[in-house]
Amino acid sequence: MNVLVLNCGSSSVKFQLIATDLERIEQDADKRLAYGLVERIGGAGIVTFIAEGKTPKRFAEPIRDTRAAVEMILRWAVSEESGVEEIQSVADIHAVGHRVVHGGEQFTKSALITDEVVRGIEDCIELAPLHNPANIHGIVAARTALGVALPQVAVFDTAFHQTLPEHAFLYALPYQLYRRHRIRRYGFHGTSHRYVAYRYRKLKGIAREATNIITLHLGNGCSIAAIKGGNSIDTSMGFTPLEGLVMGTRSGDLDASIVDFIATKEGLTSGEVETLLNKQSGLLGVSGLTDDMRDLLDEAHEHDDRRARLAIEIFCYRARKYVGSYLAAMNGAEAIVFTGGIGQNSAEIRSRICSDLTWLGVDLDAELNSKHGIDKGGQISTDTSRAAVFVIPTNEELLIARDTVRVVSGAPQRF
Repeated sequence: MNVLVLNCGSSSVKFQLIATDLERIEQDADKRLAYGLVERIGGAGIVTFIAEGKTPKRFAEPIRDTRAAVEMILRWAVSEESGVEEIQSVADIHAVGHRVVHGGEQFTKSALITDEVVRGIEDCIELAPLHNPANIHGIVAARTALGVALPQVAVFDTAFHQTLPEHAFLYALPYQLYRRHRIRRYGFHGTSHRYVAYRYRKLKGIAREATNIITLHLGNGCSIAAIKGGNSIDTSMGFTPLEGLVMGTRSGDLDASIVDFIATKEGLTSGEVETLLNKQSGLLGVSGLTDDMRDLLDEAHEHDDRRARLAIEIFCYRARKYVGSYLAAMNGAEAIVFTGGIGQNSAEIRSRICSDLTWLGVDLDAELNSKHGIDKGGQISTDTSRAAVFVIPTNEELLIARDTVRVVSGAPQRF
C-alpha cells in the first residue's frame, strides 16, 4: 500500500510517500519513496521535493492555498520528473494519513476520516485554533484532489496521552471548569513519544507492558513524557503546547499571574500576551538572538555571549528538573531517551541535561554520546549507569503511515 502522509500547517505542507503494509510493518521493511516541503503558502512559496536516491528539486513558485500545495505535490509525484516508479498515477496512492494536532477527549486512537470525524476535529478547534483548521484544510484538499472514496486516516498528537490518570491530567481548578470546558492536560508530540517508545522496546526486545522510560522530544517545540507499562502517565505540555519545557519561542512553565501583570505593565491584550509567550519567548526571548540551539551554542563557544549561555542553561535546567520529577512519579525508570532535532543532534545538550543526574545513577559515556547523530541511535550511557540513556531518531511520518494501513485494513492499532 502506498500511503501519502500529510502534515499541514497554516502556511506549510510537509509530506512523505511511504510504501508499507501489514507484512512490511512486522518486518520493519517499510520504504520511503519521496518526501518534501511546501513553505510560505499564500505567497511566494518555496518548494522542496526529494525522491529517494534522486537529486532534490528546489524552486520558488506562488502558491495560493493548501489545496494548491497538495495538488502540486501530487502532480510532481506522478510525473516522470520525480522518478518514483511505484507512483505512475494518482490511482497508485492507496490511502492518505494526516497528522491532526488535537483530538480532545473524543479521539483516543487514530480514526478513519468520515464526515463525523471531521466534525469532531472541528469541535476541537477552540482547543487548537492555530493547528486544527490547517489540518482540516489538508483533509479537504486531499478529498478534492483524490476523491472521497479514497480512505483517509487522522492520527492525533494527543491520542497517546489519553492514558494519563485523572490526578495527572487535571489542574487544581474548580472541577466544574473541567466539566464545562474540558480544561485539562492533553499533551502533544504523542506520535513522536509513541514511536520512540516502540523503537526502544524493539531495540531491547521487551514487551510493551515492560516499557518504563522517560522520553524527551527536544526540537523547536519540546516535551517530555513519562511512559510506564507502555502507557503515557504524564507529559509536560498541557492544555496547549505552551506549558512545560523551555522551547525555541515558547516560555514553558510560568506563574499564571504573569499574564495579567505583563498586560497591565505593557498595555497589551491577553491575546497579545499569549502571542508573546508563544512566539517571542523561550530561547529567543532569553537570548535576544535566535531560537536555534545550534546558533546559540556557536555564540556561547565563539563569543562567550552571556545571554546565549543563559538561554542554554535555562533550557537544560528545566529539562533536568522534569526528568527528576518523572523519575519520582514513576518510582524509577529503566531508560531516558532523547529524540527530536536537538535531542538527536546535540551531544552537548544531552550531556548538560544528564550532568547533574549522577546522584540518580545516570552516567553518560562521553565517546558514545559524541558519536550518535540524527541518523544513528542507540545507548549513550555506560553499562553501569543505573538508568540507561539512549538516542532514538523519531519518525512520526512512518508511524502515521503505519496507523493508516492498520485502520484501513481493520487491524488492531499497536501503541
